[in-house]
Amino acid sequence: MAPVTIARHGLLLVVTGVSLYLLAPALLEVFGAFDQLDDINPLWFVGMIALQVGSYACMWAVQRLAIRARSWSPVITSQLASNAFGRVVPGGVAAAGAMQYAMLVRAGVPGAAAASGMTASSLLVFGTLLALPLLAVPAIVTGAAVDPELVHAAIAGAIVFVAMFGLGAACIVWDRPLELVGHAAQSVRNRILRRRAPISGLPARLIRERDVVLEVLGRQWWEALLGAAGRWVLDYLTLLAALYAVGAQPRASLVLLAFFAAQLLGTLPLTPGGLGFVEAGLTGTLALAGVGAAASVVATLAYRLVSYWLPIPAGGVAAILHRRHYGVNGSNGGGGGRNAGATTE
Repeated sequence: MAPVTIARHGLLLVVTGVSLYLLAPALLEVFGAFDQLDDINPLWFVGMIALQVGSYACMWAVQRLAIRARSWSPVITSQLASNAFGRVVPGGVAAAGAMQYAMLVRAGVPGAAAASGMTASSLLVFGTLLALPLLAVPAIVTGAAVDPELVHAAIAGAIVFVAMFGLGAACIVWDRPLELVGHAAQSVRNRILRRRAPISGLPARLIRERDVVLEVLGRQWWEALLGAAGRWVLDYLTLLAALYAVGAQPRASLVLLAFFAAQLLGTLPLTPGGLGFVEAGLTGTLALAGVGAAASVVATLAYRLVSYWLPIPAGGVAAILHRRHYGVNGSNGGGGGRNAGATTE
């Protein structure tokens, strides 16, 4: 392993360790409420698990559209396995993305289609998350009591949403932004992996794949948008169900703002899957939304059990199924070529 790689991994471990140390009080407070889960009716957990399955199904639908896959199997198994991997290693988001890309290619999805499709689906899903606070605008406009911190989170999300929308629109309308991104990524990759054969033509490939993705999503844009929205709405309903399960009855609009703020904290690449940041963020923002301290802690624990911890063993099973079906080099599932797992349509 190259010294640069060792240093980078070491730095990630240090950052993760320091972050978890600083967040330990919040984590201990949440897990300290484990005994109180006995007071929740088991049917609430059945409902929360069903909502989470629906949330994941929406994500699978968006990815399947974006990468033009014929089969659901490689999308489901690769997403579950990479999602679980990203929740147990430092730098989880990048590690999960690299793992899913490799699994999709192993299943027969062309590399360019996998890369462009994953990027497009991720931007669409994240953009939908940033638009969630717009649903709470009526509550703010009508004079509902909203803590200033939640309002600030909503404003920050709106600013990022506008910036992402502008960047995405530029990449769609003009080739130059994609060419700049492609040249930069190609240069960085060739400099870091000097022992491997240099790649070329990445900007042109990005433009070709963008055109294909736009063609696919142009015909099925409503399916992609519905799936992206469903991914977050069902996740939000899981948190709302957890709150009702512990006897809290907060305003749904304020819980939406708290959910949004916590999800933004979860995107920080300092701990795997935002571990600690989401727990601390949720308990704090739910308190700002008017939920009692005890109820917010128990509800956060119940929500994280079904949305964070339960998918980890599911991802392990998915990884085994993917390996059995597609083999190490894709020999069983269809090695090379778009027809094995995707189509240009």
